[in-house]
Amino acid sequence: MAPPLDARPAPDPSQVPDDLLMTVRDHLARGGAELTPERVARALREDGRPVGDATVLAVHDALRRDVHGAGPLEALLVVPGVTDVLVNGAGQVWLDRGDGLELTDVAFPDDEAVRRLAQRLAAAGGRRLDDASPYVDLRLPDGTRFHAVLAPIARPGTVLSLRVPRRRVFELDDLRAGGSVSAEGARLLRRIVERRLAFLVSGGTGTGKTTLLNALLTLCDPAERLVLVEDSSELRPDHPHVVALEARPANLEGAGEVTVRTLVRQALRMRPDRLVVGEVRGGEVVDLLAAMNTGHEGGCGTLHANSATDVPNRVASLAMAAGLPREAALSQLASAVDLVVHLHRPRGRARQVREIGVLHRVGAEVTAHPAVTFGTDLEPRPGPGFDRLEELLAR
Repeated sequence: MAPPLDARPAPDPSQVPDDLLMTVRDHLARGGAELTPERVARALREDGRPVGDATVLAVHDALRRDVHGAGPLEALLVVPGVTDVLVNGAGQVWLDRGDGLELTDVAFPDDEAVRRLAQRLAAAGGRRLDDASPYVDLRLPDGTRFHAVLAPIARPGTVLSLRVPRRRVFELDDLRAGGSVSAEGARLLRRIVERRLAFLVSGGTGTGKTTLLNALLTLCDPAERLVLVEDSSELRPDHPHVVALEARPANLEGAGEVTVRTLVRQALRMRPDRLVVGEVRGGEVVDLLAAMNTGHEGGCGTLHANSATDVPNRVASLAMAAGLPREAALSQLASAVDLVVHLHRPRGRARQVREIGVLHRVGAEVTAHPAVTFGTDLEPRPGPGFDRLEELLAR
């Protein structure tokens, strides 16, 4: 006797022909029926199709994935170690497992299928995506960061970017074992956290800024209260006292927006021992600098920058766009932040801590002097700011 329908090994939904899926999808749409294996079997029978258990299960799983999951991308999102899944139109789907981008054999039948998936994921996050509003950036209910731009604005078709949340928080020892930092570098980072120095983690996109900040926050004293402010919730430090605030975009009517700047001000009223801004990329830098100048030691955040020496100019540019003069922004930066930890991602290699810089003020200008640099062998090499770093660590 054949085993029950749900007892057979699950077939590969990606192998189901598109015309078969279309037939069952149309049948269910006409009848307003809920997606179940029994209704899939009935639709196949009415269309004169084969109704074997394996076929029914494959069609059901493919449609369920298309309706509730990430469609053809579902299998890629659960690949061990995957950090990003990128869709460049219907014909190119890439993934990143930490060692660079890899072209997969996953493809969509046409750009309309990519567009449907993008709109469904946007709707799952409570956002609108259509020709009047052709791009969206949001966090999905499972924590995945989702960004999309519709064609024809995007070429070669609708473009999707999914940043997959870490299944677990990496500790500093994990990063050391993975080649991101040497043993001596790890000891230096521990001392920075223990001494409650204020710092920014800088680097380009995908260099591991959030991963490193997670690991460093995990080192904080369990008695400390961490208040995290993020545009999209990604920080998950393994710490017993964490309060997280997440910004909210406006709804379809244009109301209800809660900005990172607003949340930084709210965080100051929540008695934080450490105030953390997950990513500084706009006017919130003004409130962060103001907050870190009110006696809250050990504050930190991440920032996009090409090097540690570029951080002062980057902060000044963001602050000036928010209405704070350059001289005032640099003055607050020098008073609030002790050092910068910069990350780099060499081509074809693991993300690495490249340098630690200390801030130095001369008149109205602020520069970041390299205190320790790490070569390809990850061994630390003292720089011009090394003595200042030692002073800060001994403070």
